[in-house]
Amino acid sequence: MKKVLLVAILGIVMISWLTGIASAGSTFNNILKKGELVVGITGTQPPLNVIDKDGKIIGFDADLARAISASMDVRLKISKMSFAELMPALVGGKVDMIISGMTMTLERNKKVAFVGPYYISGKGILTKTENIAALQNPGGLNRPEFRVATLKDSTSQIFVQKDSPKATLVATQSYDEAIDMLLGGKIDAVIADYPFCAFTAFRFSEKGLVAGQDKLTYEPLGVAVPEDALLINWLQNFMMMLEGSGQLKSLNTRWFQDGAWIKTLP
Repeated sequence: MKKVLLVAILGIVMISWLTGIASAGSTFNNILKKGELVVGITGTQPPLNVIDKDGKIIGFDADLARAISASMDVRLKISKMSFAELMPALVGGKVDMIISGMTMTLERNKKVAFVGPYYISGKGILTKTENIAALQNPGGLNRPEFRVATLKDSTSQIFVQKDSPKATLVATQSYDEAIDMLLGGKIDAVIADYPFCAFTAFRFSEKGLVAGQDKLTYEPLGVAVPEDALLINWLQNFMMMLEGSGQLKSLNTRWFQDGAWIKTLP
């Protein structure tokens, strides 16, 4: 009887010890302990995130990241990388969260948790004026001769693969690469987040770029984080207060309606 009791006590002690280790090693506790929040952002998805003349990452995502770090009372470290590198970096513990125009998909949700949405986006199409007539022909994009660029490993890539499987798909590491290819005549269109398409068409209208008027999909954007209950709960409360205070609406107005920030770009 004493032996059984001893084993039970040792089991309880072991469980408590392991639970303590797990708690001490959680992402949220580590952020607070080191006093630094590391956020993965591409820096190439305006108006969500982009690099200004001074080399600083600005945009809706960047402001959101700064608001989160300020509320946590820790310093912010932005880790710039390509979109395709973001998920592996989060899963591998190289960043604490992703705030970079990432759609909350069920497939991604198998690997990481999401908090949001903080913005409802959708797929848009960006092309040259001379391609509009071709797009309106039967089949639209879904023809082998039509070359379409998307971000590598993005929902835009999945959209083209499913909706226009016959199109010649070009997966790029960044939007900048895709735009250079479009302006250089190496591709015929770019499928990307609607705000980016609208912004780019406005910025390069003199070069003949135009954007479609309608969103092609429903894309809820969220903050991607590891499976950490306390961090998820904290972010949920933060987002609720950000929206309730009107700050989320102010961010929306600043980056999606007021174009003053465009003057800060190189």
